[in-house]
Amino acid sequence: MRRIAFFLCSFVPGVFAEEWPQFRGVNSTGLSNEANLPLEFGPGKNMAWETRLPLGHSSPVFSKTQIFLTGFDEKSLYIISLDRKFGKEQWRRALPRKPQAEYHKQNSAASPSAVTDGTNVYAFFTEFGLVSYDAAGNERWRLPLGPFNNPFGMGASPVLSGDTLLLLCDAESGSFFLGLNKDTGKQKWRRERPDVARGFATPVLSGTKEVLVAGSYQLVSYSVATGEPIWWVGGLTWQLKPTPVIGDGVVYVLGWAGNSDTGQQEEVPPFADALAKWDTNKDGKLSQAEITDPRLTKEWTAMDLDRTGFMEDRDWRMYQTRRQAVNSVSAIKLGGKGDMTQSNVLWRYYKSLPNVPSPVLHNGILYLVKESGILTALDAKTGAVLKQGRLTGAPGDYYASPVIAGDKLYAISHEGKVAVVQTGADWQVLRINTMNEAVNATPAFVDGRIFLRTHEHLYCFAKESK
Repeated sequence: MRRIAFFLCSFVPGVFAEEWPQFRGVNSTGLSNEANLPLEFGPGKNMAWETRLPLGHSSPVFSKTQIFLTGFDEKSLYIISLDRKFGKEQWRRALPRKPQAEYHKQNSAASPSAVTDGTNVYAFFTEFGLVSYDAAGNERWRLPLGPFNNPFGMGASPVLSGDTLLLLCDAESGSFFLGLNKDTGKQKWRRERPDVARGFATPVLSGTKEVLVAGSYQLVSYSVATGEPIWWVGGLTWQLKPTPVIGDGVVYVLGWAGNSDTGQQEEVPPFADALAKWDTNKDGKLSQAEITDPRLTKEWTAMDLDRTGFMEDRDWRMYQTRRQAVNSVSAIKLGGKGDMTQSNVLWRYYKSLPNVPSPVLHNGILYLVKESGILTALDAKTGAVLKQGRLTGAPGDYYASPVIAGDKLYAISHEGKVAVVQTGADWQVLRINTMNEAVNATPAFVDGRIFLRTHEHLYCFAKESK
């Protein structure tokens, strides 16, 4: 694990070794070499400290001396700095909210995790945009963004590659990918993404020069320096929530979206045929009143992506593609130029797919955790199922992503049940811990401790208080 951590840090510029600087740690792998962690923990059990926080679903990230989190209340958005050792709040900065944003019931105004370069912190909010503070809480720069046409709210976290801050903003319309100078907030490049709809996956780095973005229908590798697309692979589903993971020259991309399981696909006729059938006033677009097919009118809000009140050419083309999309987890070989769909896809797996939690890759096994606490272990080389079963004692919904510390996997249900699992082809549940509070945030592991955020607290667990 130490060799793995060194390798990951070596190709992610600006990341300090053995840290947790962003969502799911170094390059969102969800891996930590911490091994001396308590098996039993919870409020009052092996608890080093707890700190009350404002509401939020973002995960804690760690600079050399600080913990950074985000939160919100009815009027404000917050960036919060805590002392890394004792959890004491050092400073809190407030930003005004824009009340026009929409959210899924399990999303929030503070869902994307912050990212740190080891000293400074960078945070993104659906209702504000980007902001950066130094270690003392002094604002370095801000970049207002939005509003975003995403009925579920935004979810992708910002990431760093050297001096470039990367942010993905996928929505029903107006999607873009942004590269900024991390020290000034000035735009280096902006890549429009007109052929994607809403998405929530955080970008991951492939070496120092490429960044991978999993979005509607495609995985795209962009140049970190210019934002130009380098290569891409199709065949993804229409709405991407989980963040991909990389290992041994392969990226694993998981995507599940409604009505796109195998066998649910259908052929949708060309827009010209729809116009010929329903466009009674011959204006080249369709109103809801003109369409007589109840299946289409029932899905009107999901079809009228730009919310003009009409079905237009892009709306229809996106609906056609959506009805052909197939949910899967895909193993994709890295590298190439242009369309690599035919050559780079190594395997796809179509069953028991999670909705939100990202996969985690460890010792040649890809782990998936889905609703009802179903854990699947796949052979990373072939996609074959090694073991699938329930995390007995931890049913319910899952929004936090599984993570691995040492040789233990941690999976946390929305209801606050934490399954500690011995990893391996014949994985075994070792312990179910109870937090007594809802959890959407993915935990972190540093300093021989477990850092777990519930909706209103950050808990620190260790075998003994330090």
